[in-house]
Amino acid sequence: MKLLRKIQDIQEPFFMKGGPLERLYPIYEANDTFLFTPGHVTKHGSHVRDGIDLKRMMITVVVALLPCMLWAMYNTGLQAHKALNSLAPAWEGWQTQIYIGLLGLPTPTEGLLGVLLCTLHGALYYLPIYIVTLAVGGLLETAFSIIRKHEINEGFLVTSALLPLTLPPTIPLWMVALGIAFGVVIGKEIFGGTGMNIWNPALTARAFLFFAYPAHMSGDKIWIAAETSADGYSGATLLAEGAVGGMEAIRATGYSWMDAFLGLIPGSMGETSALFCLFGAVVLIATKIGSWRTMAGAVLGSFVMAALFNAMYSWGWATNPFLQVPFHWHVVIGSFAFAIVFMATDPVSSAFTNKGKWMYGLLIGVFGMVIRVLNPAYPEGWMLAILFMNLFAPLLDYFVVQANVKRRAARYAA
Repeated sequence: MKLLRKIQDIQEPFFMKGGPLERLYPIYEANDTFLFTPGHVTKHGSHVRDGIDLKRMMITVVVALLPCMLWAMYNTGLQAHKALNSLAPAWEGWQTQIYIGLLGLPTPTEGLLGVLLCTLHGALYYLPIYIVTLAVGGLLETAFSIIRKHEINEGFLVTSALLPLTLPPTIPLWMVALGIAFGVVIGKEIFGGTGMNIWNPALTARAFLFFAYPAHMSGDKIWIAAETSADGYSGATLLAEGAVGGMEAIRATGYSWMDAFLGLIPGSMGETSALFCLFGAVVLIATKIGSWRTMAGAVLGSFVMAALFNAMYSWGWATNPFLQVPFHWHVVIGSFAFAIVFMATDPVSSAFTNKGKWMYGLLIGVFGMVIRVLNPAYPEGWMLAILFMNLFAPLLDYFVVQANVKRRAARYAA
């Protein structure tokens, strides 16, 4: 560490004001503060200081996402292996061709060897998407920092980790580049950068990709990238099956509730496992980075709406089979757990006051369930619900603050 500190100190004069690389100071500052705790101290006034800064906070979120990242690689490879063992022609894509060329067939899915091979195969799909996200988004972040002459913001560490987990494994890499560019520029930088954005940048990127290229984001076959036949391997997700045929269609897939809870199902790479999303929730709540009030409010709102829809179905509203899906199934299919834990709790675009967090989460749960169940064209509603509530989070906080002001004024007057 002393050697690294010495190297940084030797480089510093070149990047400081008046140095030949002055305009590239944000790059030096980002590298220096990533390796070492900033040495700047407050010179004037009294301030409450904490042991965590923005960079460490963002790294903590990435740590909470690590199990989902590992699962993204394993489950993607697992679904690919199932397709390879069931179909001819098998899983398409240059990644699978490389895997087959290196290791050949058969493709085991059980035991330690199966876990390792599935993870390796899935990594050939996940890692290129992650690398493209880091490269394109990181370059844009650096460019905006140099132009604005401020340090590189750490918020992109989380955005770059979140977006790949919300994408299907077969999405073209040029779409990934376009999506992250839209999310960084339109979702954040035009508002002033990290801390100024009104929308979650990762969700903004995913929303753009979904509406610009719906066939690549929500088609039935993209989740396992295999052609189906009469005896072939079905590629539809449990969410898509439930939207069309309700619980009967979900049961017909052969997947159990435990399979869905663990994440052993087709879907977006990092969103399928509710178990690992719960692990992330524990980390975020324990470190007080993610609000348990927002999570609890969203769960409560979605539970109430799911119960209401179940009652509507029992009353004879049988035209929509998705109404019969119970709440305990809703939480393990689609992106419910991932969205509530990692997206809704974004500290920048969510509510700040405690009561505001309850209302913010509650309305996300209500709107998300309404969009998921009642909109046949878009059975996954959490992305839109969170983006919609991002707009109203400041308004919720405003009402909470004004209510507190009136309450205190009345107390003092008495």
